Amino acid sequence: MEVRAVLAAWRERLGRELDAAIDFWTRHSHDLEHGGFFSCLGRDGALYDDVKYVWLQGRQVWVYARLYRTVPRFHRPDLLEAARAGGEFLLRCARVGPGSPKVAFALTRDGRPAKVQRTIYSECFCALGLDELGRAAGEPRYRRDGSAVLENVSPDGMELPGCLGRQQNPGHAIEAGWFLLRYAQRQGDLALAARAIEGFMVQPFRAGWDPEHGGLFSFQDVEGLCPPQLEWSMKLWWPHAEAMVAFLMAYAHSRQPSLLHLFLQVAEYTFQRFRDPEHGEWFGYLARDGSVALTIKGGPFKGCFHVPRALYLCEEILERLLQEL
Repeated sequence: MEVRAVLAAWRERLGRELDAAIDFWTRHSHDLEHGGFFSCLGRDGALYDDVKYVWLQGRQVWVYARLYRTVPRFHRPDLLEAARAGGEFLLRCARVGPGSPKVAFALTRDGRPAKVQRTIYSECFCALGLDELGRAAGEPRYRRDGSAVLENVSPDGMELPGCLGRQQNPGHAIEAGWFLLRYAQRQGDLALAARAIEGFMVQPFRAGWDPEHGGLFSFQDVEGLCPPQLEWSMKLWWPHAEAMVAFLMAYAHSRQPSLLHLFLQVAEYTFQRFRDPEHGEWFGYLARDGSVALTIKGGPFKGCFHVPRALYLCEEILERLLQEL
């Protein structure tokens, strides 16, 4: 099949999957009583825990606002209002106390702080979501508060080093690679772009790909040892989502057929194993052989972010490639 036909087919597949993912979260995750979003949802969207995780509140606000602002079919008043409800919940409840620079990690359903972490991820994702909401809604007050969250993080908000010991994640390297590639493109630095593709994308992918069952291992150590040596062979949704974006972006930059092949390899595995054609969205956790390990669609770390963001970015890149062709 010619390249254009392949790209067009995947654009359609990814678009349909993005629609299904957003439909899942809009139907099941909104808390119409207290505001904000639920993330602890079972396969069919049933709620199993009403704790609200601030990372995922900010991320879902970002997804809704970005889709509303940039994708015509999502330019819907209900999506903007849902993003606004999430943003207002963050403004009202995210900080651990009035005027505090620290943002909670977890909140009760009605917005009381339940857990605080020493990392700055909660602050970052609040800022991310509020900034995008301000852009989509045309209201600077959201963007001002998002900036303040980051500007006033105290020293105890710094990430603790070494929390994973000697283990590392191929998905982290691939994600870092596509951020580095975007920076290299803006700077017009071809050497840096080449290093990002080979050193941060292709090599980690080759080291992290499971040659027996397919898919990316979730963890390796610095010697490249994979499960079962680490006695944890679970495969997670987000390295696969990030790898799809990374290799498609790298192909768009270089037009190397091998990079398109890597995108197709990851995308086919992901669609075969992670997606749920019955209820929408993706399963988050697979066993090494690709069977579903947990049927939940969300939890403390999985919500309306990695899957829809990856699908959105891939659809955007594919659309641009097709226009250029």
